[in-house]
Amino acid sequence: MTKVGEHITLDIIGTKREYPPSFFEKLVYKIAKKAKVTVLEISQHKFEPQGFTLVALLAESHISFHTFPENGIISFDFFTCAKISPSVALEIIKKEIEHKRIVKKEFNRDSFGLYDDIYSSPGQKKYYVVKNILEDFTSKVGQHIEIIDLEQFGKSLFIDNELQVAEKDEHIYSSTFVNSGLKLNKSNDKAAIIGGGDGGVARECINQKFNFIDWYELDPEVVTVCDKHLSKVGQKATTKNSVKCIWGDAFESIKKVEDNKYDKIFVDLNDDQYCIDLAAKNIKSLKRILKLNGTITAQVGSQDKKPKQVKNWLKLLNKNFGNTELDRVYIPSFDCSWNFASSINN
Repeated sequence: MTKVGEHITLDIIGTKREYPPSFFEKLVYKIAKKAKVTVLEISQHKFEPQGFTLVALLAESHISFHTFPENGIISFDFFTCAKISPSVALEIIKKEIEHKRIVKKEFNRDSFGLYDDIYSSPGQKKYYVVKNILEDFTSKVGQHIEIIDLEQFGKSLFIDNELQVAEKDEHIYSSTFVNSGLKLNKSNDKAAIIGGGDGGVARECINQKFNFIDWYELDPEVVTVCDKHLSKVGQKATTKNSVKCIWGDAFESIKKVEDNKYDKIFVDLNDDQYCIDLAAKNIKSLKRILKLNGTITAQVGSQDKKPKQVKNWLKLLNKNFGNTELDRVYIPSFDCSWNFASSINN
């Protein structure tokens, strides 16, 4: 990591008076003295009928104030590459400006980035710390694909801004997924994988000595980019003699598959309602190609963060197969427990 400075922002809430421009100028010099930075130039502008902006150019970067009298808010920011933290401004501002509360945000300015975790629980906001972005493109089938090197979890696949797999803990996801199906029925002659472009489920099926694996994947570019950057996950599963890749819409492809072909079907689609509805629309085809007493297993998401979607998956599987069992495992990169549902085709 290359650090170039520190930055704080303060939103001063509940201010009842409009301070004159001279007040803010004096405040800048008071903060600069405490932070041991040099003021080079100050530019300011007073708006009509109200509001004021001041920006101080520093030898070490900048300080600014923006006032919103109609909302009772004054916004302040201070970025510096000096040795003293810009947070020293907080105590000065607390004493000088009447307020009800202050919202403080601080962060380093450096070569690491932050990536929004869109799976954050309600009321929380979390980010992944990014060391580097290795791939960022939209595939021909319209998926936004990113390979991002995360500080804690290593190289990771994001599709449409959502983490799919991280190399540090992918084995937890894939091994639990495949073992969930094998736990109900040990048969391992033929398997179908629907989705799973990172290759982890295919790798686990190979490790479990399945004789034949049909891998139905919509987007070959996902597989290619994972082979390139996440080779430890898929371990070149597409090149194995036991694996046959069928590209395109999986549910269209399985319409041509003979009855009672597979001992196991692993459905590795998103856990969102769209994919639940897609599986429901094609459930008869899935049931048709699964052997009697064969097992269908789906990753159904997190009971912690999306309990309704897990419930909908369970409802779908129970209605069409019955006897659904739920396995649960904690996945650190997801920051929650994850669920896999399995049913026997009776």
